Amino acid sequence: MNQGRVKGMGQRVLVVDDEKLIVKGIRFSLEQDNMEVDCAYDGEEALEFAKKNQYDMILLDVMLPKMTGFEVCQQIREFSNVPIVMLTAKGDDMDKILGLEYGADDYITKPFNILEVKARIKAIMRRTNRKGADRELPKVVEKGDLRLDCDGRRVYIKDKEINLTAKEFEVLELLMKNPGKVYGREELLKLVWGNDYPGDVRTVDVHIRRLREKIESVPSEPFYVRTKWGVGYYFA
Repeated sequence: MNQGRVKGMGQRVLVVDDEKLIVKGIRFSLEQDNMEVDCAYDGEEALEFAKKNQYDMILLDVMLPKMTGFEVCQQIREFSNVPIVMLTAKGDDMDKILGLEYGADDYITKPFNILEVKARIKAIMRRTNRKGADRELPKVVEKGDLRLDCDGRRVYIKDKEINLTAKEFEVLELLMKNPGKVYGREELLKLVWGNDYPGDVRTVDVHIRRLREKIESVPSEPFYVRTKWGVGYYFA
C-alpha cells in the first residue's frame, strides 16, 4: 500500500481511484504544487485513510472495488466535513446529483485535464481557507434552538451537534449571518461554490433540501431556511 506521504509539505489530499496510472498522474502533479498526497485504490482503503488522517481535500472516484465512491462518501460524512470531489467517468446529470446527495461538494467528469483538477482543488481550498480566516464576523450565531459555531464549523440544535457537509455549513453560515436577505439560486451558487463551478442551480436546491432535513423539525414547513417563491432562499 503506497501512502504517498511526503513530509514537511502543506495541504494534504487523499486521491482514491483504482486506475493506478490516474492516481500516479494526479499525485505527481499535486506534489509539484507542494501538496502532500496519500493514495488509495479501493473503497475500504479510502475509508481507513479518511478515519486515520486529516485531509484538506479528498478526490474520490465513483467506480471503486469493495465499496463505491458514493458509499465511501456517505460514510465519511458521518465523521468528517472534509471537502470531497467525486471523479466520474459518466456524464449523466443524475449521477452528478447523486454524488451531491451523498454529501459530495463537487464533481469532475473523466477524462479530465489535470490543470482543471488542480484549479478546482485550489478554488475549493481558497474558499475553505477564506471562511476559516474571517474573524470580523460573529464567531457564534444563534436563532431559537439553532446555534452555529463559525470557528469550529459546527452546528447544534438544542445542544445536540448536527453533522453537516462543508457546503451545507457554508450555505447555512451565509444565510444565518445575513438574516432576512433573500439570495437567488444563481447568487448562492456563485457565493458558495464560486464562479468556476461547472454545475447548475439544482446543486443549490439539493443542498437546501438536505439542510432542511437536518435542521428543521418539519422540513416541508421550514422555520429557519425559508423560500421566497420566484426569488430564492433566506434565513428567517
